[in-house]
Amino acid sequence: MNYTLHQLEIFHRIAKLKSVTKASEELFLTQPAVSIQLKKFQEQFKIPLFEVVGRKIYITEFGEEIALAAASILEEVRAINYKALSFQGELAGKLKISIVSTAKYAMPFFLADFIKENSGVDLIMDVTNKAEVIRALENNNVDFAMVSTLPKKLKINSIKLMENRLHLVGGKDYTHSGKYISNTNFEELPLIYREQGSATRNAMERFIASQKISTYKKMELTSNEAVKQAVIAGVGFSIMPLIGIKNELKNGDLQIIPVKKLPIISNWNLIWLSSKNMSVIAKEFKNHIETSKDRVMDLHFNWFDKY
Repeated sequence: MNYTLHQLEIFHRIAKLKSVTKASEELFLTQPAVSIQLKKFQEQFKIPLFEVVGRKIYITEFGEEIALAAASILEEVRAINYKALSFQGELAGKLKISIVSTAKYAMPFFLADFIKENSGVDLIMDVTNKAEVIRALENNNVDFAMVSTLPKKLKINSIKLMENRLHLVGGKDYTHSGKYISNTNFEELPLIYREQGSATRNAMERFIASQKISTYKKMELTSNEAVKQAVIAGVGFSIMPLIGIKNELKNGDLQIIPVKKLPIISNWNLIWLSSKNMSVIAKEFKNHIETSKDRVMDLHFNWFDKY
């Protein structure tokens, strides 16, 4: 047999994702290139690794066994690479971070220079809702988390990164009179909520309750992007983080609707368990954040002041 590590990686991703298209996206390859390597890999075996039914790919029992072996081999290869880099005096290993979905608009900017300067560091970043982020932190599955609301039941350390501002947002066709919309007008707006467990949803509900506004829920969506597209389409209105709507405000697809007591202001924080036995990579990343966060804010988020 004469298969390559590249082919093992491709088959492992396809087996994991059950999709050639998704595997090609994760590997930053074209779909034809992935399909060609998959075919060459299959030619090494007399037994089918997969079956295609309609447009779906199904991994055979034999294929699942090969995918498990591939995962083990690839992990060993990564370990060899880490060891080689370590002996050369470079950082090498995994950095695991869990972030709430809206933080995806900010965290890459705080990570970029660190990843560029340390090619031996493999970043694993899970993007989910607040409840899942806190669970990952509590179970010690990650080195760091990025949240806008600090968990009360965990002993943590934190670094404040930047402000998180939440505004009432509507589509481009909405019009109102006066400096602020009235509570009566607010109550007439069909509202779009994030799912249960979302920090944005919690903040939105607390604000509405504090102002004693009687509203009705138009729909509930499970991502900030989905909410944003629904608001752009004119389906409804929502209280959304400013950080995720920069381009839409600039293009005029969305507008901030002025409401008394808004925006809601909190802070984005990088957090970790106080009891965490940090790896060398985690310690270096923490130091990097402490020394670079102000520069990142000045460089990438000075547009906040316009709103």
